[in-house]
Amino acid sequence: MISLKSIIFNGMDATPIDVQVQLSSGLSKPEFNIIGLADRAVKESAERIRNVLSSLNLSLPPKRLTVNLSPADVEKSGSHFDLPILCGILCAIGVLPETELEKYVILGEVGLNGTIVKTDAVLPASVWANAHNLGIICAGDQGAEARWAGHTNILAPFHVLQLINHFKGTQILPLPDLTAPQTNSQSKLDMAEVHGQAAAKRALEIAAAGGHAMLMVGPPGSGKTMLASRLPTIMPDMTASEILETSTIYSIAGELGTRGLMSTRPFRSVHHTSSPVALAGGGSDARPGEISLAHNGVLFLDELPEFNRATLEILRQPMESGRILISRARRNATYPARFQLIAAMNPCPCGHLGNAAMSCSRAPRCAEAYQNKISGPLLDRIDLHVDVDAVNPWEMTCDDEPRETSAEIRARVVAARDRQITRQGKVNATLDGAELEQFAALSDELTTFLNTAAEKMGMSARGYNRIKRLARTIADLRGSENIEMPDLAEALSYRPINRGKYGVKL
Repeated sequence: MISLKSIIFNGMDATPIDVQVQLSSGLSKPEFNIIGLADRAVKESAERIRNVLSSLNLSLPPKRLTVNLSPADVEKSGSHFDLPILCGILCAIGVLPETELEKYVILGEVGLNGTIVKTDAVLPASVWANAHNLGIICAGDQGAEARWAGHTNILAPFHVLQLINHFKGTQILPLPDLTAPQTNSQSKLDMAEVHGQAAAKRALEIAAAGGHAMLMVGPPGSGKTMLASRLPTIMPDMTASEILETSTIYSIAGELGTRGLMSTRPFRSVHHTSSPVALAGGGSDARPGEISLAHNGVLFLDELPEFNRATLEILRQPMESGRILISRARRNATYPARFQLIAAMNPCPCGHLGNAAMSCSRAPRCAEAYQNKISGPLLDRIDLHVDVDAVNPWEMTCDDEPRETSAEIRARVVAARDRQITRQGKVNATLDGAELEQFAALSDELTTFLNTAAEKMGMSARGYNRIKRLARTIADLRGSENIEMPDLAEALSYRPINRGKYGVKL
């Protein structure tokens, strides 16, 4: 019996799979069976492999060929089992050496002509193989992806024949080259392109510095999307561990591409027609959704009230815990989901509430119904609620004052983040319990002030703690170790009560 290794992922957790191949005599014609709780994509590999063998001028012997994927009680899915099954068969008929191939984790889809096609999860598979002192065999297009795990024992053939020739010694497969990390389109944007909107820019700076969630409310064309898309340009660079973790999620989702790791923070703009599965993740193979793809980056939800309410409620638990559990009939998968939520909305269906010349006759009743589509508990989890007024045409054409660039704002954000990491090892938005008492302590005067404000505003215990986190970030932007009255007052101004012009209330 031949036994080679492949791998599957349940969320971020790897499960090694033994691909066992056995030829049994007693038949007059070949018989090919795949067992071990394999899905349709795995079972179809039998036909692909038959055609590959034919293209190599090989054929199955007149025996019973059984492929067992062990452990048998774990569901196997994906086309990446093609290559390990084919390698096992080639070992069984004496074409490849089992003693060499058993030192590798093998994954890859094969085409009918023997080409090896890229599959998902090569990066985390390479990390796992490296940790277990194994090499990895993958598609040629994904050799660079495997290299990013720090692995050097990598074989990345583009065709099955290249792999055969490598082990026969007639061709040596070189170590794949590393590629430059990929960037996203937000890296070309700049905050200096935004005219006016000083209050919204200030709120974005606070959000970036402390990792806080933010909601912008304003009429159409006021620049909400423009502001949100530039948030990644003022955020600090990802650390090495964040780059690897984010890239692993993208690799599992099949979105990493061929250009290397995700070195810039992801910006995921989700359409309001997205389903709960698209946002949270799931499906038969429990793939990561948008909130996991936004891990360590920004999740932007435009036209927030237009989302299905049940879809929005999915955000509540991940916003608190930073991870999401996807439960399905056959498996449970957990993915990281420490995203920064930035949402935008019009104040009413027509978007012109407060503008006497343009608002409809149903105002403000239509605005109240529109805003009530968003639940109070979700709004309570958003730290900054900001009005974004329409930009005056004169600000667009006669703005002579120099506007701050993303680099200038980012320098303050990075300095504030460095203070947080040095002081507490995490960003302020994730402080809780005893950490808040220690790192966001208030004087007696400020405590009395906050308690009075919280009582008058009907603030929840969650909102109370979020005010303290926000004030801590504002103080960090000032370079102060102590929270002072202006910090607390500014933090309170961002709570969604009595918000004046657009009137969103909890």
